[in-house]
Amino acid sequence: MAPRRPPDILRKSHAHSEGKTRARDKRALEEDLAESIDAATAGRRPGRRRIADALLIDLDGVVYRGDERIDGAAEAIARLDSLELPRLFVTNTTSRPRAALVERLAGFGIEVPADDILAPADVAADWLKSRRRRKLLLLVPEATTRVFTGFEKLSPAAAVKGAAVDAVVVGDLGRHWTFDLLNTAFRCLMREPKPALVALGMTRYWHAPDGLRLDTAPFVAALAQATGAEPVVLGKPAPAFFAAALKRLGAKAGRAAMVGDDIRADIAGAQAAGLKGILVRTGKFRPVDLELGIEPDLVIDSIVDLPGILSRRVSS
Repeated sequence: MAPRRPPDILRKSHAHSEGKTRARDKRALEEDLAESIDAATAGRRPGRRRIADALLIDLDGVVYRGDERIDGAAEAIARLDSLELPRLFVTNTTSRPRAALVERLAGFGIEVPADDILAPADVAADWLKSRRRRKLLLLVPEATTRVFTGFEKLSPAAAVKGAAVDAVVVGDLGRHWTFDLLNTAFRCLMREPKPALVALGMTRYWHAPDGLRLDTAPFVAALAQATGAEPVVLGKPAPAFFAAALKRLGAKAGRAAMVGDDIRADIAGAQAAGLKGILVRTGKFRPVDLELGIEPDLVIDSIVDLPGILSRRVSS
């Protein structure tokens, strides 16, 4: 029997499978985005143009980068809020819970409640509860384990000794990854009945203060390759994550735009879920990103440019 082909979890987005280019000139998208505000202001229904009247905004790489604020981001967020467009911050960060993200944003001069942030750990906890998967091997930072209240959290030592495991949850452990820890997860996933392999996003790398660092995806890919398990992805670029964000906003995919610095997780993921993708040239952006066959609907220098694009026709 031929060996089972491992799941292709890092394949390119199929957002353009119909052969239609998603690339559009900046002026066209500016008009589309602004028309939704014109229509809302005038109390009328918009015309035939596609509407973007809700925003999903990434954090690290868009609003800040590591421990550094991105110049003008706080002012840009304030200007966006003045437009009264529904918006939600969406992040694949698993190194800290939402409460810590609220504190970090406040330190950058951006005051938001925790409910304005959607993170993979929160979506994963809901998913696991709905499927009665209670016994977890959590390969996530210590702070993130607090999100998983009401679960039995197994230590790696207990898991390797044969304790029953319902799910292996993988986040960004950074320097805490070891061969033994990865091998413990591998052994759990090889058991019958198989635990679920839950990925808190599929971000490949991020821009840390000391340079680029591996994120969650490479470790999920290693476990999937070795075990044949199909990961349940509950962060970007999974359609389920974008659907959860849109549900939180009460918005439709065709009327929303994702603002991010990750060409795959943010832009391709959003477009595959039916949203527009607005790529910023901050954070992990590299010019080579625009040569990967993934075409953003709009590329801007930073989030500072976005309020002007959205409000230009309103003020004219």
